[in-house]
Amino acid sequence: MKLLLTGATGKVGQNFLPRFLSEDMFSGWSVVALCNNRTIDPGDRVEVIRGSIADPACVSKAMAGVTHVLHMAAVKESPELAIDVSVKGMFVLLEEFRKLANARQFILISGDCAVGHAFQPYSEPVTETSERKAYPGCYALTKVLEEVMLEQYRHQYGLNGCILRAPWIMEKDDFKFALSFGPDQFGGPLWSDFLAIDEIQRLAGGRFAPLLLNREGAPLKRNFVHVDDLVSAILAALDSPKAAGQLFNISMNEPVDYRRVANHLAATRSYEIAEIPTSLHSNWLDNSKARQRLGWEPSVDLEALVEGAWNYRRDIKDPRKIWYPG
Repeated sequence: MKLLLTGATGKVGQNFLPRFLSEDMFSGWSVVALCNNRTIDPGDRVEVIRGSIADPACVSKAMAGVTHVLHMAAVKESPELAIDVSVKGMFVLLEEFRKLANARQFILISGDCAVGHAFQPYSEPVTETSERKAYPGCYALTKVLEEVMLEQYRHQYGLNGCILRAPWIMEKDDFKFALSFGPDQFGGPLWSDFLAIDEIQRLAGGRFAPLLLNREGAPLKRNFVHVDDLVSAILAALDSPKAAGQLFNISMNEPVDYRRVANHLAATRSYEIAEIPTSLHSNWLDNSKARQRLGWEPSVDLEALVEGAWNYRRDIKDPRKIWYPG
């Protein structure tokens, strides 16, 4: 078996590849990593090809002998690249893959941006059959289009596609900086969307835990997943008959409750709690289908997410570097 991997240099890719290569059940597989702006080192079972997923000639070369595709490459809020890379790139990958005599499975890593995460309202838990409602911006739109393209290639050509839809992916100390009031804040929402500059500066000068409130005034509930759990889900879906033609939500068993986070930090680290009203919606990304069908189970709960982020100590050779803010 031969796996084509896009997005190998990203957060998920860097965690997936070592795990994949160490798994006994994949010991006979080889990997070709299609890298563009950044690259990885080749190895005994890893070939690296430089080029864009939007370049048909490059993709055709990378697809030689491939049986499986794991597509994770993406561009974020870059309107000038969204169509040419994300949409055209997905189309080129699918067109080349469907021509292969030994094509077995195409896995797409999507995001809960396709269902609007905290920006769109849902009256019930968000399942795999819930309406797609992207939030504003080109990145969420491209994820909707990618999901639909893969589904349609199943109908048009019988292609075996699988979509793993993940919320915000955390690793190392990400969650700690997601809650920071300083200039080192990672991701969103940006505090400037809800607070005056002088109030942000006041909070940054102390030890405050943000307690985000949804638009009804209740503690916000937002979905997250640890990168280790997403990697485990990928390995569970890879080449599995139970994943054929399926869409799975891959998330923590419960969304993160900002009240519980703030209370935990107040109790364990003497943080003060800062309530922050927002216009966001509380949503629950239901992962029961993946747990039941794939036998997958997330290992990182809320307490492990918080403690892991606050206790993480970076090596001097591992500086915190954010390629895009989320």
